[in-house]
Amino acid sequence: MEHPAVAALAALFLWWFSTGAILWVVQRADRGSAGAHGRVLLWSLPLLVAGIGGVILSDGAYGGFVSALALWGWIELAFLTGCVTGPVRGEMPFCLTEAQRFRAAWSVLMWHELLLATGLVLVWAAGDETARLTYSVLFGARISAKLNIFLGVPRINAEFLPERLSHLPSYFRRGPVSWFFPLSVLVLTAAVFCWLERAMVTGEVQFALLATLTGLALLEHWLMVLPLPDEKLWRWAMPAPKPDYVEGEKTHGF
Repeated sequence: MEHPAVAALAALFLWWFSTGAILWVVQRADRGSAGAHGRVLLWSLPLLVAGIGGVILSDGAYGGFVSALALWGWIELAFLTGCVTGPVRGEMPFCLTEAQRFRAAWSVLMWHELLLATGLVLVWAAGDETARLTYSVLFGARISAKLNIFLGVPRINAEFLPERLSHLPSYFRRGPVSWFFPLSVLVLTAAVFCWLERAMVTGEVQFALLATLTGLALLEHWLMVLPLPDEKLWRWAMPAPKPDYVEGEKTHGF
């Protein structure tokens, strides 16, 4: 487990499986009885406790990495179940300016974004270096992805968008990429090379984990442009294909 290649494969598997597990739970809650989403979040509280406890207590690369993923995963589950979103739960109103669009979009995501930021503060206050860097990569990549979807990208896959978040597509734009997309790709690419350089020079597992995670974030950005069937990666997590869906926000890859 101390070989960088093994660490990279472990990070890849954790990303794929944890994303699929969250989708599996949320999709079945959509088809469950009233209150199913709240029960899912309640039953998943041990994941939150494990994530916070791991962040505070762990001092190894794998411990910090997995703990940060657990904390992040619970927050994403809270969002995808519709339990922690924002004060507004409706489609975008008529907006004349981009500033109005941004304020409207913020109103449907505000509590979730603040919870993610709270997690970032917690990890940096109590976690080790691997936990801090892991959560920071997830946080930065997610903000970048959301801004790109808001500003405009050609391909937005919403096949796995939960029913309780079906209003989100109205807040995003499908079209040519904005100036922000090449900047995002450039920063993520530079980060991947930095982690790889550190992994090769030091041989430390944490840099292999971070390089893989950042590389996956970079791939997800390119999938907003390239017409690749990435949804097939998580087909196993779906109980059955939805008969109808609209274009909206990507929900996979944490």
